[in-house]
Amino acid sequence: MSALFEPISLRGVTVPNRVWMPPMCQYSAAPDGPLAGVPGDWHFAHYAARAAGGTGLIIVEATGVSPEGRISPYDLGLWNDTQVEAFRRITDFLTAQGTTPAIQLAHAGRKASTDRQWKGGGPVGPEAHGWRPVAPSPIPFTEGHPVPDELTTEQIQVIIGQFADAARRALAAGFEIAEIHGAHGYLINEFLSPYSNHRTDAYGGTWENRTRLAVEIVDAVRAVWPDDKSLFLRLSATDWLDEEGWTADDTVRFAQVLHEHGVDLLDVSSGGNASGARIPTGPGYQVPFAARVRAETPMRVAAVGLITEIEQAEKIVGNGEADAVLLGRELLRNPSWARQAAKELGGSVRVPDQYLRSV
Repeated sequence: MSALFEPISLRGVTVPNRVWMPPMCQYSAAPDGPLAGVPGDWHFAHYAARAAGGTGLIIVEATGVSPEGRISPYDLGLWNDTQVEAFRRITDFLTAQGTTPAIQLAHAGRKASTDRQWKGGGPVGPEAHGWRPVAPSPIPFTEGHPVPDELTTEQIQVIIGQFADAARRALAAGFEIAEIHGAHGYLINEFLSPYSNHRTDAYGGTWENRTRLAVEIVDAVRAVWPDDKSLFLRLSATDWLDEEGWTADDTVRFAQVLHEHGVDLLDVSSGGNASGARIPTGPGYQVPFAARVRAETPMRVAAVGLITEIEQAEKIVGNGEADAVLLGRELLRNPSWARQAAKELGGSVRVPDQYLRSV
């Protein structure tokens, strides 16, 4: 059997194959009012198409645990019950297609309150549905971005509670797996990295202090997330700043800690915390970070980053570099990538009855 199309069991959840869709913001929710953060027809069609195409697991895009935690005013959220009911429509369809529904819970920190990507992604103010961002330290992400408010310890505790509350709602919405967003320069990544965290209290300074928020969020989510359901965490393996930021060595060390606190799989990405970092991109350029975590810790991993070719993906999983591959842009281009890969590799995926004539 193709390694890419072997099922994988994660606690009590069995994912039918190793072709997974990573979270990719669609910036398509209402920015305010009663439908703020609520998934609509675009979100349903977007995720349904990839499920019908055979994708084994779909991680719904970064979903704000609070209105202020969104990357943009147009992001999804899970801070009220209206959002829960709308997500249920998506999870019911994905489950019916044999796809495992997952969701990424997020707080954007100092990179919050920005415009939609196709509008340039720059910061927006109250006149454009924006707000003032928060961060571990009053350091703007880059030139032209506002100085964020430094979080107090009391505000940090509120955010930890918001992650737990969002996890409860994710469960009610029918998600089988929750992923905590700790990558790409958003709030958790900002706390982890000495580049963006200049605090001198219990949440800054030493490595143990800088990782404290992430561990406390994991503990809070794991406490409300059922034991038979899996918890992921997405992490930027490096800031690409050498010792000035978070490093690959930090990631390996932290993976062991996260495993001990109940994280079942590390979704390994990189970058996003320093606007001027030079990142040597190329096919599979982030796979070595995932492979190292898998080789040096008990943590399962998923690899991401310019994975586009069927043979490339099969090799990554078959060689044991990762337990699964996350295809982002490739699944935007081709929602049926998994079905095509299964045909080429001799694997199998569930094909909707309506599409059987295409097999």
